[in-house]
Amino acid sequence: MADPKGFLKVTERELPARRPVPVRIMDWKEVYEPGDKNVLRRQAGRCMDCGVPFCHSGCPLGNLIPEWNDLTWRGEDRAAIERLHATNNFPEFTGRLCPAPCESACVLGINQPAVTIKQVEVSIIDEAFAKGWVEPQPPERLTGKTVAVVGSGPAGLAAAQQLTRAGHTVAVFERDDRIGGLLRYGIPDFKMEKSHLESRLRQMQEEGTRFRAGVEIGTDITWADLRARYDAVVLATGSTVPRDLSIPGRDWDGVHFAMEYLVESNRAGAGDIVPNQISAAGKHVIVIGGGDTGADCIGTAHRQGALSVTNLAIGTQPGLERPDHQPWPMMPTIFEVQSAHEEGGERHYLASTVEFLGNEAGEVRALRVAETEYLDGRRVPKSGTEREIPADLVLIAMGFTGPETDTFTDEMRPQTAERGAFHRAESYESTIPGVFVAGDAGRGQSLIVWAIAEGRAAAAGVDRFLMGESVLPAPVRPSDVAIGLQPA
Repeated sequence: MADPKGFLKVTERELPARRPVPVRIMDWKEVYEPGDKNVLRRQAGRCMDCGVPFCHSGCPLGNLIPEWNDLTWRGEDRAAIERLHATNNFPEFTGRLCPAPCESACVLGINQPAVTIKQVEVSIIDEAFAKGWVEPQPPERLTGKTVAVVGSGPAGLAAAQQLTRAGHTVAVFERDDRIGGLLRYGIPDFKMEKSHLESRLRQMQEEGTRFRAGVEIGTDITWADLRARYDAVVLATGSTVPRDLSIPGRDWDGVHFAMEYLVESNRAGAGDIVPNQISAAGKHVIVIGGGDTGADCIGTAHRQGALSVTNLAIGTQPGLERPDHQPWPMMPTIFEVQSAHEEGGERHYLASTVEFLGNEAGEVRALRVAETEYLDGRRVPKSGTEREIPADLVLIAMGFTGPETDTFTDEMRPQTAERGAFHRAESYESTIPGVFVAGDAGRGQSLIVWAIAEGRAAAAGVDRFLMGESVLPAPVRPSDVAIGLQPA
């Protein structure tokens, strides 16, 4: 364990400072200042000898958190990254993007601020990359089996790396022009600079994983042809159909889905020429939706020079403390101030959008909103509370409803389950023999840590399908639900 009295001597969380707002909104670099190694070790030393480490059950990957906290406290950094990589293919992603359900389940969190698990994690992997400790792990022998992975987000990449290391020949197909999926085009650089993605992709290529960008299955290659060419297929296409807001005025120019906006911004950030790019520069921006995607839009709009940014959420503002109906170790719903929220703008809760208003040129000019009230368990606009908010750009960030299915033919379309996601057995196999489903495509919109865990587990299912047995880890099952989260 770490310092036996650490949690008694250090009772507060210490995190790296965020760069000053006036400075960071002038660029697209990550918001945090470099951390202090002494502070990191001090925080790792707060990890308790708690007997039953509930952080394990809070994390779908089953990360060995007390072990690498202890190693970090002791200064055994090379051993720390080995323990971290034992359960997590991509800690550089989760350490930046995961909401850290492990910290909600931290035993110390019962009566003190939880251990800064996420910060310790990302510091371990960043140091490992800096010192050249993240090396390729090619297989000792090849099995002669081939696997196609469709989709290069966190689930697809995790499945691909596990299967490559097991000796299978793996090709990852991505319809976009670059590999990375949501990590590439959905996440702004101020949350994760793409150099971290590139470093991991280089390792995977050197291990033998093959990447096929710019290929859309169902259009460039039929699903039937793909299944015939490969011994197994993994669908990791994500949950990418956006939830729409079908109210009057939806067709005015200037009303867009959040992901349209973020993808174009990330393409421009990568140096691409984006004709007629959706931009917030000089505009009054409204973001509808209070989740992570909405926050990404807020931060992006600030960096593009928006005149104003307003964030609307239909529900009640969460409290500042853990609610009684979500006791430890559940992951609570609490009011969160992300870095984007610090940078300006207004946040309004219990706000129902009634109508998009436009001008003679066909462009959106305002939103008509009303207070939200609950009638018979439904959230509806409260009569008599309507008002207008000026808007030149409206971004709908209300989540996603399931995977895209337009390119599937009837004979190769897996059956769908609740919420439009693909049905799969406990082995992750879909209703099409030899076709497996991992990540949001089968779970529904969820967390990056679940995507990686499912990619690892689906790889074990594929390996067993191909070889009769598998020694690959399977940290989760499709039916598993995280502590405190609703079923996906």
